[in-house]
This record gives sequence, structure tokens and C-alpha cells, in this order.
Amino acid sequence: MKNLKNKLTVLFLIAAISISVSYKSDFFEIAKQIEIYTTLFKELNLYYVDEINPAEVMDKAIENTLANLDPYTKFYDEQGVINARISAEGAYGGIGASIVYRNGNLIIREIFEDNPAHKSGLKVGDEIIEINNTILKDQTEEIVRSLLKGLPNSMVNLKLKRQNQEMSFEVARETVEIDAVPFYQMIDDEVGYIAFVKFNRKASDQVKNAIEDLKSQGMQKLIIDVRHNPGGLLNEAVEIVNFFIPNNKVVVTTRAKLDKWSNTYKTRKEPLDIDIPLTILIDERSASASEILAGALQDYDRAVIVGNRSFGKGLVQRSRKLSYGTQLKLTISKYYTPSGRCIQELDYTNRKGDSIPKFSDGGVNEFKTENGRIVFDGGGIAPDFKIDIPEKTEATKRLLVSDGMYNYATEYYYNHTTIGEVSKFELEKKEFELFREYLKEHPKSFQLNSEKYFDEALDKAEKDDLSIDAVYQELQENIQNEKIAALSSNKEEIIAALTLKIVNQYYYRNGEYQHKMNFDKTIKEAVVLLQNQEKYNDILN
Repeated sequence: MKNLKNKLTVLFLIAAISISVSYKSDFFEIAKQIEIYTTLFKELNLYYVDEINPAEVMDKAIENTLANLDPYTKFYDEQGVINARISAEGAYGGIGASIVYRNGNLIIREIFEDNPAHKSGLKVGDEIIEINNTILKDQTEEIVRSLLKGLPNSMVNLKLKRQNQEMSFEVARETVEIDAVPFYQMIDDEVGYIAFVKFNRKASDQVKNAIEDLKSQGMQKLIIDVRHNPGGLLNEAVEIVNFFIPNNKVVVTTRAKLDKWSNTYKTRKEPLDIDIPLTILIDERSASASEILAGALQDYDRAVIVGNRSFGKGLVQRSRKLSYGTQLKLTISKYYTPSGRCIQELDYTNRKGDSIPKFSDGGVNEFKTENGRIVFDGGGIAPDFKIDIPEKTEATKRLLVSDGMYNYATEYYYNHTTIGEVSKFELEKKEFELFREYLKEHPKSFQLNSEKYFDEALDKAEKDDLSIDAVYQELQENIQNEKIAALSSNKEEIIAALTLKIVNQYYYRNGEYQHKMNFDKTIKEAVVLLQNQEKYNDILN
């Protein structure tokens, strides 16, 4: 009953927040709709012929209330609030592994070096089937994941399958640190490299420490890599921009419906270095705070932005405390770079079902950097120095995040005792064809939406007593062949991604970065650019 009261309160508070911040809403109409829903819910709960689960009904009500807004406006129950805090703080109690939920079991996707899972001998690809004698097959994903969590220094007993053999492990839970900067190193005598993956509360301190350490090693030029960095805390982005530009400079401005939530964020300290040649690496998954960092340094002509156009998230969220320890994270404002750009790409306000228009579809606006260079809004941060890569096919996009990549890398690991020195490791040319053959033999290892829809159609046809097996099999084979053939368009990128998955099995995340410094095209281009001072200056001027 407490849980139900909790969720009812949440629904009313969501509505109340909407009332307080929306000047277009009619108070009476909202109050009327809330009263209608309340009486409907009461009647259902009291008189519906079968038992209903009030908590599930309320979950769906909250979900539907938020469904047509942007994907960043979310309701968090008590556990969700804890998880969000862990993400922001950069530490959690666990075994130190990245896991995915598949068919009732947990599959280890990555082991974090020097953490409990690593020390206990767990491996990527291990399939956890029992936790503390609880069989996972019959449990929900939420319960399965919660079983791994516990107080630091407590023990958890795991039964797992590895290469079709059952094994048991006792693993200590520890406080696992999530580093914002998992790797930094000198590339050569002059150029330093910082891999920067998350804007949590440790971000600015870790970036600062990395810069100072690299400078002590003789660094004279710097690469900061925020590719695949989804963002995080805005204040941390402001702090890091301040490392490279003077005090009292505007870094970002937020504009909200309420004046009190509209702010201008300026640098507040003396910088670390306003002269060091600097490149920021971005890609299509650099978002939010990463785009604030890149956009501000671009607007002040302080860094050359290298890579590919960023994600385009110009929306700012704030958490609002609700009753019983729950929270609502909602979008309260849009942010603007120092030149005045809002880089938000998708226009969620005018969405129609699954169709979301882009601001850039209606034309982008022109702005100027401090040196007079032309930049645009409405579609992420465009790089100053673009790295040309083929556009990914839909098949490639699916493959890169699929089980197929991880499973093949795991098989490779068990078939090869060693790969030798990580900085020199390259897959043989034949490996791409071997990988494609593997995907043909394991068609479920990655699927396109069309395949899933056809599977659903087959199920419905069988229920309608229609015999379409032969036609379906032929169609499925055609789709499979076309899907595999489409991968050839992105052969280079697929091989690069697969190589890193394999390297991770032997040398963990640190090994991935060691390998990137020698083979990654974007990093190599950034080094060449930094070594050509004339070209670097020409871009900024």
C-alpha cells in the first residue's frame, strides 16, 4: 500500500510540476483530469472482477505520462535514485564487471582490471547462472542485478558456465571506482593524450592531475579524447574549460522557462595553460557536457576540434525530489555556447509518434567564433578537422553493439593463447571473412529490426493456422545474406572495433588505449596536426 501511495503521489507531483512551469496549461483542466484519473483508479481497484496490480497500473501511468516528452525526462524509484547517485559520484559497491542480461542469466561483457572479478579469475563471456544459490533463470532482470550488489567487503558466491563447463567462484564485493580519466600517456616526446569518458564528480580533478603529470613528462601539446563520452555534470565541464581559457569568460548559458533556472556559467579561476596547442576528439556519441567542452573551446578558437559531428544534445536536466525517496529528472532548459549556439538536434516538442523532426531540417543559423570563424547551431558540434569515414550501414550499427562482436572475441581468446605485444597486434586479413562466416552460423547474434518483425509475423501466422514456413525460411535467408554483405561497406571500422574487443580480453581497458595510440586513425591525424604548427594556426585563424 505504501508503494501505491508513493506512486500516486509521484503522478500528482509530476502533474503539479507541469502546472507550475507551464504557462500554457489551464489549471482547471489539469485538476479535472487528475480527479477523473483518481476516481477511475479507485473504481478499478475496488470493483474490477479480477485482481489488478495497482503498482503495475501506476507504473504504466507514469511511463505514459512521460513517453511523449524527451528521453531524458525520467522518473526514478528509490533504487533508481541510488543508481543515479552512484553514476554521478563515480563509485559503487560491486564485483567490478560490466554485465548484460540474457535469457534469465547474466553474461560478463567486460572485466575491470584489478577489481574483484579480475582478482577472482572471472572472464569475459562467463555466464552467471546462480548467485548465492539462487537460480537466475526464473528471476526478473531487476532482481538478478540486485543480487550482485551488497556492502563492500561482503562475499558473493557465483556459479557460472564457461565454455560449456560449470564453475564456482567466491568473489568479494568492493567499492569500485569509476574513473573519468581511465588512461593518459605521452604519445611521443611532445604530445600527451588523455582518454576522458565521463563527466562525474571526479572529472575535473582527474583531468587536472593528468595534465600536470603529462607536463612533468615534457608535454608541450595535448589531445583530449571525448569520443563516446555521453556527458554528465555541467559544472565539471565548466571547470575543465577553465583549464584552458582565462578567468571570467562565459562557458555556457542556459535558458529555461523559469528565470531562476536560467544561468550564465563563467570561468572562476586562473587557467592551467592558455597557450598549449590543444585538440579535442569527438564523434557521433560525444554528447551534452562533451559538447559544452568542445563548443566553448571552439568558440574561443582555443582548440581544434577533430573527428566527426557530435550527438547534438543541447538540453539540461535537473532532478526534483519527490515523496518516499523518489525523484523526477526533467529537462528544464537548453544550453548555448559562448557564440550563442544551441546544438540540440532533435525537436522533441514537435514529435509525431516515432517521427522526431530535426532543427537542422529547417536550416541552421550562422554564428562566429572569437576569431570570426563561421560555426552553426542545430546539429551538434561540427569538427574543424573532419576525419573521413564511410557512413555506417544499419547492419554495421547493429553489429557494433551486438552480442556477435563480444562472442566472437571470446571465442578468439580461447583459441589463441596470446596475441603478443598489444601495441603491435593486428588481425590477419582473413579474419574479416572468418567473422562473417561466424555471423552466418549464428544468425541470432545480431538482428535487424526487419528480422524481428518477420519473427513476430511468423508467430502470428502460426496462431492463424497459416503455413508459411517455406516462404519465411527463404525470406530469412535472403535478409541474412543481404545483412552480412552490407558489412563490407564498413570493413575497416568493424575490424578496428573487433580488434579492440579482442585486445580487451587479454589486456583489459588499458590495453585498448595502448592499442589505439598506435592504430587509431583519429588520434594519428590529431598528432600530425599538432606537429604542423602552421596548419594548426591556419585552422584557428
